[in-house]
Formats: sequence, C-alpha cells, structure tokens
Amino acid sequence: MALLILDRDGVINQDSDDYIRSLADWVPVPGSIEAIAALSRAGYHVVIATNQSGLSRGYFTLDTLESIHHHLRELVAASGGAIAGIFYCPHLPDEGCDCRKPGTGLLRAIEAELQQSVAGCYFVGDSLKDLQAARAMGCQPVLVLTGKGQQTRAQLARPDVDLAQPGDVPVYASLAEASEAILASQPG
Repeated sequence: MALLILDRDGVINQDSDDYIRSLADWVPVPGSIEAIAALSRAGYHVVIATNQSGLSRGYFTLDTLESIHHHLRELVAASGGAIAGIFYCPHLPDEGCDCRKPGTGLLRAIEAELQQSVAGCYFVGDSLKDLQAARAMGCQPVLVLTGKGQQTRAQLARPDVDLAQPGDVPVYASLAEASEAILASQPG
C-alpha cells in the first residue's frame, strides 16, 4: 500500500493560534474526514505527522491529545476509512529535537514503524515546515490553503525561501480537493 502523510492542525482540523487544547477545540475542516476515509478506501496508508508543542507547554495533557486522536480515528472509521498511524512531536521549537518539522524525525519514525519508505509519497500540509520536511525526505509536498496555507503560498513566492523547486508544489483549497486530485491521478 502507498503511504500518504497528512499534517493535522490546519489540514484535518481548524487551526488556532491558541493551540487545540481540548476535544471541544478540535473542529474538523469541512470534508477532511470524508477525504481521509476515501484515500484509505482507495488503498492509501494514511498517516499523520504533527507538531504538538502544546504538550510541552502544558496547554494539554497526553490523555487529552490521545482523546483527540481517538475521536479522529472514530470519525474516519465511521466514514469507512482508517488511519494507519499518528506520529507527533511534543517538543518546543528551541529544544533541538529532530522530530519537530521541518526536521525529519517523524517521517523516519513512520518509515520504521510501517516498514516502508516515505520517498515519493504525498505529504499534505499547510505550513512551510510541512513542505520542507516532505522535500527533505523525498516526498511529494502538497499545499492546502486551509489553516496557514494562504500565508505559506505567499512564502513560496519569495526567492529566499528554502524549498527547492517550489513551482512543483500543487496547491488545493482543502484536503477534500487535494484528495480528489490525488485519487483522480491514480492509474486505472
């Protein structure tokens, strides 16, 4: 099965500058749950790679994070799909870990756990960090305009942005639109 990697906040659910601190704060972007289910039914192992520094900041507990992810899995299952794994970085930006995107530790953890290379797989994100992590591991970055996507699209136009070949990053309004394009590009 092909892998497909998704960022969480801003791609699957509404993002917040105040962090997603509880299940009540976690609101899916319209069409995102159905998109994940459709990708899963089409044969993709859908995995999530998300920075969650709010954990280290004390904004929420591990139990809260796990309840959000459990709820996400339940919603996708109710739509006929599955999530193959959820990988998160709990560290603060200045902790120097390698798992915080744009670092590649989460992607290497995905490879190790699923025993499959991420090279060539789609990585759908809304931030420059997502796109940079994708590029560093040979993934096909895809930008959605939900969350921080509009700001990221503007960043891609700047000559000083560290992202090789920014012109070949497809841009879609949402995960739902991106998934339709991905599914339409499948052979047969």
